Amino acid sequence: MASTKFGFGQPVTRKEDDALVRGAGRYVADVAPEGALHAFVLRSPHAHARFRIEDIARARGMKGVRVILTADDVADLNPMPTPGIFPGGDIKVPPYPVLAKDVVRHVGDMVAFVVADTLDIARDAAEAIAVDWEPLPHVIGALDALAPNAPKVWPDRTNLVFETEMGDAAATKAAFAGAARTVKTTIVNQRLVTNYMETRGVIADYDGERYTLTLTSQGPHLIRDIIAEAVMKLPADKMRVITPADVGGGFGTKAFPYREYALAAVAAERTRKPVKWVADRAEHFLGDSHGRDNVSTATLAFDDKGRILALELDIVADMGAYLSCYAPYIPWLGMGMATGVYDIPVAHARLRGTYTNTVPVDAYRGAGRPEASYLIERAVDHAARELGIAPDVLRRKNVIKPKAMPYRTPTGKVYDSGDFAGTLARAQELIDWAGFNKRAAAAKRAGKLRGIGIATYVEACGNNGPETATLQLDRDGGVTLLIGSQASGQGHQTSYAQLVADRLDLPPDKVRVIQGDTDRIATGAGTGGSSSIPVGGVAVDRAGRTLGEQLKQLAADALEASAGDMEIADGGVRVAGTDRAISFADLATHPAATPDKLVAAEEFGVEPATFPNGTHIVEVEIDPDTGATAIVAYVIVDDFGATLNPLLLEGQVHGGTVQGIGQALLEDTVYDKGSGQLVSASFMDYAMPHAQDAPDFVFETRNVPCKTNPLGVKGAGEAGAIGSCPAVMNAVIDALDRAYGIRAIDMPATPVKIWTAIQQARQKAA
Repeated sequence: MASTKFGFGQPVTRKEDDALVRGAGRYVADVAPEGALHAFVLRSPHAHARFRIEDIARARGMKGVRVILTADDVADLNPMPTPGIFPGGDIKVPPYPVLAKDVVRHVGDMVAFVVADTLDIARDAAEAIAVDWEPLPHVIGALDALAPNAPKVWPDRTNLVFETEMGDAAATKAAFAGAARTVKTTIVNQRLVTNYMETRGVIADYDGERYTLTLTSQGPHLIRDIIAEAVMKLPADKMRVITPADVGGGFGTKAFPYREYALAAVAAERTRKPVKWVADRAEHFLGDSHGRDNVSTATLAFDDKGRILALELDIVADMGAYLSCYAPYIPWLGMGMATGVYDIPVAHARLRGTYTNTVPVDAYRGAGRPEASYLIERAVDHAARELGIAPDVLRRKNVIKPKAMPYRTPTGKVYDSGDFAGTLARAQELIDWAGFNKRAAAAKRAGKLRGIGIATYVEACGNNGPETATLQLDRDGGVTLLIGSQASGQGHQTSYAQLVADRLDLPPDKVRVIQGDTDRIATGAGTGGSSSIPVGGVAVDRAGRTLGEQLKQLAADALEASAGDMEIADGGVRVAGTDRAISFADLATHPAATPDKLVAAEEFGVEPATFPNGTHIVEVEIDPDTGATAIVAYVIVDDFGATLNPLLLEGQVHGGTVQGIGQALLEDTVYDKGSGQLVSASFMDYAMPHAQDAPDFVFETRNVPCKTNPLGVKGAGEAGAIGSCPAVMNAVIDALDRAYGIRAIDMPATPVKIWTAIQQARQKAA
């Protein structure tokens, strides 16, 4: 008998929150082994420079200093690898050294790893290292890097990392030749710093045989495999990686291995003491991978009725100074989603990656799909204005119809399900689209500019895997779940327990979820790509079903009945239609309960992606005298296939949407082109969204079950960040266009940027 109180679809409150609201969470920084040493990283103050360490003896001789590692001390380590090359990519990957030797290539590049009794001593010792710097020419900005005379980041190659294409160039050219009208849109998707609440950290220990790394991550297995095997040239079984139960945000950036992890392991081996390194916020800005940073042009071809005939894209993606773990794959992944929800017969996309003297770029919430959605949704909105067609009308004219499913896009994606026009219609109804003109007129009388913006998005996710779920019946009648995903705020303890409840009729507090330990969990894909429920959840569901069948057979033997007559209910197994029953606790201690009967493991891996989709509609008011933007209404209607827990789902959507609002209106990673310095390297200069920046959301689901996923789910963790940027920016530009004819402004639409655009428009009109 499946649980109706705690199972699939129920708004179960999070098990995790009790400890967190009481301040009882346990993060890497809370782990304090006895006798642990502390590490500090000496980083480059230059964007590009040759260097020579002139004097390190003084620092090494300081009281309390245990070891200082430089490039010569770790010469036996391999460079950091780049496994995330897109299919067919022929990229000559430059070395990404664990510590820079002779040349640094971005501000924050790592020069030395200092380990001492205290962090203050380590910091003082780092400052005592005498380094002779010879600044070299540098380049900032993806387009500047492609200029003919741009300084080279790498002396043995150009700044063009790769160039690839997708789609049908000849057919696209032919479609453009026959078009009644073409509209070109160029946008900047600016660089972002993740700024999760918990900065990265690692505690390394070495017992003479094996290394143990305790670190904050989105899954320990990838990090173990790369740090142990690829970098330190060790068998994977010589390293254990543990991630504590609490991780304060990940957003893609914590999925990767970082150089500090290998350095801490080497230092622990040399000192035979635990070595602890925790980044401060400045190090996060200077050392963790950044996100986004594309300059893109989309050109749409239309017939005389406003139907899209073809799409041409030109995308330039900034990779930074080195190629991070999945860096080349991210814009390629986004390019595959370039046509969005639209029935575009042919398309062609050109993608180039560039080196610049900046922090490496990698996956950040959505990983290429927000960039794709922003580009096509801004392009469609701009085209609507240029063609004189209402933006909702142009979308409705061109969206893929449900009857066309499954639908193959020109870039090879196959959408299995969805009703894109349906989510748009419902969102318009919820925001009172028809009444907007009256609200805009009232705002104008009050001296404000009002605008409304749409984003109809689709993304590809939910196929990171495979994942194995192992369920074990415990002696107290509860179950323990071992799984290789890693929660970083999503609520896995609760959501996985709900799937177990459906199969074993147990309340959430009777399900213990274990993640983040490569010794206890043999394999794991980690958490990324909104795959925890579409992949991990299916594995949990199947393991629950298998364990349930095993327990029915065990109970049948104990109750001297037929297994076919058994049913699971109320934390035990009973003979259907009778009061003859045996509890799970009694089953766990039954003489016939051999370990193999109390454990079930199931793996699930799926190649086809799932395709969450939906509509965001935003209404804004702009104060023309200050340029300040206020979001006055925000409606979201999403199709996630099926909803496991509506409370957790809404929280994920709200969080992702606020991140998108932050990018649209506030956040910007600014490098000074003259000096190469990151001038937005603290919260004094990098604006983050606060509670006051988050509107009251109206959120609904209009789910169409996924046909390629056994649970019908499509993934939801990144959707909010994908639909929000274009919706907010389309609303801002709508307001500016109505008042001043301003049809282009790039993110972030800060007050000073909007105010400046208004002043320029006024001067032009004068």
